[in-house]
Amino acid sequence: MLAQQHRTEVVSNNLANMNTTGFQRSKTEFTDLLYSEFRRPVSAAVAARRTVPAGVSSGLGVKTASVYRVHEQGSLKQTGNTFDVAVRGEGFFQILLPQGGTAYTRNGTFQLDDTGQLVTHDGFTVALGAVVPPDAVDVTINGSGEVLVTLAGDEEPANIGLIQLATFPNPGGLQAEGDSFFIETTESGPATANNPGIGGAGTLQQGFIESSNVNPIEELALLIKAQRAYDMNAKMISAVDQMLATR
Repeated sequence: MLAQQHRTEVVSNNLANMNTTGFQRSKTEFTDLLYSEFRRPVSAAVAARRTVPAGVSSGLGVKTASVYRVHEQGSLKQTGNTFDVAVRGEGFFQILLPQGGTAYTRNGTFQLDDTGQLVTHDGFTVALGAVVPPDAVDVTINGSGEVLVTLAGDEEPANIGLIQLATFPNPGGLQAEGDSFFIETTESGPATANNPGIGGAGTLQQGFIESSNVNPIEELALLIKAQRAYDMNAKMISAVDQMLATR
């Protein structure tokens, strides 16, 4: 029952974040527990010269083995905003944290701060290494991550920076920090910064954001399945209590 309750919590979290930009759903895996051996395989049976080839054992239940993140591409939603960027393929945006270090995210809902730096909705700086001039009349972020700025009076855009994507040997090992941020861990392996479209990294799509990869129909089906398993286990406990009751 505890395992099914945990499964319900994971499904509920997925459904709660189905509209969170760049959210990646989680999935629960279970494993069976130890077994009580009442009669080992090939042990002597009651009848003479007979053996029990498979033995007699009884399982002691189930436990949650892991809750892992499913790294699937979410659908891209067009917003038309200049600084909204989606990743089509593998890779994470690199975000510079105020306390130092780097966080990684698939949420490309960006904007400019008062200094012209590209930042998240919380004001964290995107690793770009460039500042958009205040007199820029047009900003283009192409699929290769190049930030092209057209200034007033200029006909040709100027390249002021490059948005790189970080890839990991095992993205499932990243540690979730909330706010769609992930932190590098030993299990994820070191981050490798690549230009979009190179080294296994995906490409960028300006004016789009990546929706969550949560399928609400699938999650509701899992929720019903977990609820039924919980109810059946509860009925088994009630049945055992009735069998053991003294009158």
